[in-house]
Amino acid sequence: MIKPLRITTHCATVMSERLIDIAWVERTVRTPDWVVQDPSGPPTERRYGTVPEREHRILRVVCLENDVEIRIITAFLDRKARHPDEAEA
Repeated sequence: MIKPLRITTHCATVMSERLIDIAWVERTVRTPDWVVQDPSGPPTERRYGTVPEREHRILRVVCLENDVEIRIITAFLDRKARHPDEAEA
């Protein structure tokens, strides 16, 4: 079963302001390039994905996943994000 995404009001606002397409968010949430725990602790996660439509910039999506849905807290293009494999090189 594919869990539905629930976009918070905050996330909908920032997506609109930052011109972030819902398709990019969904792609990043469902097939992230990498995932890390949010500093606030489990179960909050940061999921990262490359956005070819925006010059291959990295999208960070902060979300909470439970048994029935994935709640999207925020999403933004993260200038400082580096794939963990690239950071070690």
